[in-house]
Amino acid sequence: MKISRLSMVFIAITLIFGLTGPSASEDINPEFKDLLREGLRTKGSVQLERFLSLDATQKFCSDSNVNINSDEAGQLMSKALQQIQYPADGSYLGDWTEGEKIAQSGKGLRFNDTNDTENGGNCYACHQIRKDELAYGTLGPSLYQYGKLRGYSDEVLRYTWAKIFNPQAFLMCSNMPRYGHNGILTVKQMRNILALLLDPQSPVNE
Repeated sequence: MKISRLSMVFIAITLIFGLTGPSASEDINPEFKDLLREGLRTKGSVQLERFLSLDATQKFCSDSNVNINSDEAGQLMSKALQQIQYPADGSYLGDWTEGEKIAQSGKGLRFNDTNDTENGGNCYACHQIRKDELAYGTLGPSLYQYGKLRGYSDEVLRYTWAKIFNPQAFLMCSNMPRYGHNGILTVKQMRNILALLLDPQSPVNE
């Protein structure tokens, strides 16, 4: 039976990421790597190297026998917390109207996006944001009344910033993107997202 090259690529991906897990990516058979490079390609902001080169957190969370309560997980979380970069000027809140646009946008880091496409937060895919939303994801908790329920203290501001910057600092192997750590959102965008969540005038806090 003749197998097409595209089928071989999918088989390779399955073997690498489905059976062995990306944690073994450094030990991938060179022939598989060559096959991936030949069958897949970088396009726009989607970089092939992201599939072939994983950081310590990605390797840990891709292990089929992962234990998020292990000492290794604790060490990775501590390192993630230490690497969080807070606003140098101590200013956390931007414009909530812009923050809502970012939260409702799924643009960026897709095959059909260009390198200058402004990334969205895609928050609506996992969270309810406003009371009157018709459709939203439920993978994450509702963000409606986020600030109203938690208060607007400096501690809440810092925690929320850190959680958006790198959620792995609080929950190992979280499904939430590492927006700041991976440069998905800019500092200005993160400020606008925080305003959406923690500005008393935001519709989130009605």
